[in-house]
Amino acid sequence: MINLDLAFAVQIVNFGLLVLVLNMLLFKPVRALLAQRRQEIESARERTVAVDEQVEGKVAQYESRLREAKSEVAARRAELVKEAQAEESGVMDKARQEAAASLSVLRERVAKESAEARVLLQKQAEVLSDDICEKLLGRSL
Repeated sequence: MINLDLAFAVQIVNFGLLVLVLNMLLFKPVRALLAQRRQEIESARERTVAVDEQVEGKVAQYESRLREAKSEVAARRAELVKEAQAEESGVMDKARQEAAASLSVLRERVAKESAEARVLLQKQAEVLSDDICEKLLGRSL
C-alpha cells in the first residue's frame, strides 16, 4: 500500500513550487510569445486582405480606364473615318468637276477644230473639184 508520510507532503509542496517557478519563467513567456505571433499573423492577414482589396480596386480602376480609352479610341477612329470619307468625297467631287470642266473644254476644242477642219476640207474640196473640172474640160472655169 501507499504510505502517506512527510516525504509525500514535501514532494507535493516541491511540485507546486516547481509549477509556480516554471509558470513564471517558462509557460507565461512562451504563451506571451505565442500570443504575439498569433497577433502578428492576424495583423499580416488583415494587411493582406487590405492589400488584396486595394489591388482589386486598382485592377477594376485600370480596367475601367482601359474600357474608357478603348471607347475613346473607337470614337476618335470613327470620327477620323468620317472625316476621311468626307475629305475623300470632297476630293472626288473636285476631281469630277475638274474632269468635267476639262472634258467640256476638250469637247469644245474638238468641236472647234472639227468645224475648222470641215471648213478647211470644204475649201480644199472646192479647189480640188475646180482643178479636176479644169483638167477634165481642158479649160478654166
